[in-house]
Amino acid sequence: MAYNLLKGKKGIIFGALDEHSIAWKTAERVHAEGGAFVLTNAPVALRMGQINELAKKTGSEIIAADATSEEDLNNLVTQAMEILGGKLDFVLHSIGMSVNVRKGNHYTGENYAYTTKGWDISALSFHKVLQTLYKADAMNEWGSVVALTYMASQRSFPDYNDMADNKAYLESIARSFGYFFGKEKKVRVNTISQSPTATTAGQGVKGFDGFISYAEQMSPLGNASAQDCADYTVSLFSDLTRKVTMQNLFHDGGFSNTGVSLEVIEKFTK
Repeated sequence: MAYNLLKGKKGIIFGALDEHSIAWKTAERVHAEGGAFVLTNAPVALRMGQINELAKKTGSEIIAADATSEEDLNNLVTQAMEILGGKLDFVLHSIGMSVNVRKGNHYTGENYAYTTKGWDISALSFHKVLQTLYKADAMNEWGSVVALTYMASQRSFPDYNDMADNKAYLESIARSFGYFFGKEKKVRVNTISQSPTATTAGQGVKGFDGFISYAEQMSPLGNASAQDCADYTVSLFSDLTRKVTMQNLFHDGGFSNTGVSLEVIEKFTK
């Protein structure tokens, strides 16, 4: 059901790769709620995904941009405002990649060149996006910027590797940049700490099926799906959450506040 929560609003959605991705689901839901946007991803990701299908479905244009490149981001923001006819109301940062994970390097044996590359893509890119928007005065008052994160930023998940560090850095950026964006331009900046979700990127993490199963049995409401996350993101883009900023918002069915569940106790009870 749609409520026209984003009627007349416009923005940028980073990271839609295929129909399994949270950014893809969010784009569909934003469109259903009356919002307009441009889609963007790195050139290599655009070649891998089916983003043209999403663009056609939502009447959107695609702008290739490497989120680690200040030049690309400046061009993206400038073009987006031209295409959409003015300043932006929302931005979704749904970007993450660990070269160490892809190469099978254990956390205790990181290749630091890979670490730096993954950090730039997964975390520092968020600062670069925010800084580009801020310097260009590209956001309308009460606009909203959201990035996606995961509980491994705050608790130990052995196989999440250096992505845990990246997510911790990402959340810090939301608080630090969020203060200045809110104080000076009335723009909100938040992160959503999502349940483990079966996206193309998430499934690249060793033991990910175990993450999902464990979280499902620990969460009173069960895991939040990609579609659930899209719905929640729309609420943060809307005017209903104008005073929510600098927050890391857990969207995980209660996992983050559950010490132990009956299902897990039963597995260890003889």
